[in-house]
Amino acid sequence: MRVVVLGAGFGGLELSSRLSVALGDDVDVVLVDKNADFVFGFSKLDVMFGHALPDASRHPYRDVVMPAVRFVQSTVRAIDPIRKLVETDDGDFAADVLVVALGADLHPEATPGLVEGGHEFYTVGGAFALRDVLARFDGGRVVIAVTSTPFKCPPAPSETALLMHDFLTTRGVRERSQLSLVMPLGVPIPPSPSASNVLLSAFAERGIDWHGGRLVRALDAQRRIALLADGGELPYDLFLGVPVHRAPAVVEQSGLTVDGWIPVNSKTLETKFPDVYAIGDVTSVGTPKAGVFAEGQAAIVADALIARLRGDAESPEYDGRGICYLEFGRGGVARVDVTFLTGERPTGDIEGPSAEIAADKREFASSRLARWFAGKEG
Repeated sequence: MRVVVLGAGFGGLELSSRLSVALGDDVDVVLVDKNADFVFGFSKLDVMFGHALPDASRHPYRDVVMPAVRFVQSTVRAIDPIRKLVETDDGDFAADVLVVALGADLHPEATPGLVEGGHEFYTVGGAFALRDVLARFDGGRVVIAVTSTPFKCPPAPSETALLMHDFLTTRGVRERSQLSLVMPLGVPIPPSPSASNVLLSAFAERGIDWHGGRLVRALDAQRRIALLADGGELPYDLFLGVPVHRAPAVVEQSGLTVDGWIPVNSKTLETKFPDVYAIGDVTSVGTPKAGVFAEGQAAIVADALIARLRGDAESPEYDGRGICYLEFGRGGVARVDVTFLTGERPTGDIEGPSAEIAADKREFASSRLARWFAGKEG
């Protein structure tokens, strides 16, 4: 069986690893990504706030050790879901099974004034560049804001606000700074009231202004003012924005999307095209756009393909569960366990923050690197 996987993020790497370990020579996996390196989402904040070096946060795909997997660094130019044929800059790839895991593209230019008058911290390039910007920042009005929905990793803006508080405090400029967080969500983490309450308490304790249920629609770069969708305004000296998210253009042109994203069977991750699956941020499956959910979806697709080749009658269905780590600053990390089941209200709990969970987060990262890049089961 030849499986062509488009995208080498959490979903693509996890799927490729599981197939390689379980099936060996019975599967031929082609893993395609335009980038040369993998970067954990949380590593962007580590670099941005000076806790890690950029080069140490990059994990080259050339180091991937999976016997059944061939990595191809190339840009996908066309996807034919009927023929299961993919055109790239390095040739065409025909698949028995095609898995689209290309994530969401980010468009800071789609928000008027953001490129000219602010910064985005969701791309690797944007976050890494902010390391130098923050090193020069001497305090003032900081606005962290979301410019569009949906957006990846909903807790990330809250983490950024808490880490920014620590950063300004360490620099000795917190007292002359104002820190505001603007999010379209009514509470920081809607599926988990307990997690939202812990975060809101942390904001109040640190003097972080919470603007829930609001969205920034544009920046007035000359006046240094964030313009809110409800007509309000927030002046700023430093603006950190979550940019507009869209499915990659090549996915939109393939006929796979509906209302901008790929619809899938919520239990199996199958698209309407036979033997074509989609996982992660590029889908509208109903879970948050975050790596841990892409990883969980990849496991379900892998189990289905393994069961098919082994002749098993059944394989597990996706349960919509994900565990994510939430930085609170001051060395503490919390763990949020949430579940999104179709037709049911999402639920979630929080544990921490604590130094022990911070250690668990480090183990989470190291186990994935061992599994994906060193060919170990982890």
